[in-house]
Amino acid sequence: MYAWIWRHLPGNVWVRAAISLVLVMAVVYALFNWIFPWAEPMLPFGDVTVDQGNVQDVQPSGGLPG
Repeated sequence: MYAWIWRHLPGNVWVRAAISLVLVMAVVYALFNWIFPWAEPMLPFGDVTVDQGNVQDVQPSGGLPG
């Protein structure tokens, strides 16, 4: 697929590289502005549950003296 895109871009190697960079930046821009915000509510990353338990049972670790 990338070879097909590269062959169909106009210009020499430097022009193709510049156009490729612009295309990649456009895809990243579209992902961050439209695709990721649209998909974020459907992803389970915000459904984190941490059980507090009995807070008094937690013993401080023997870390650095403070």
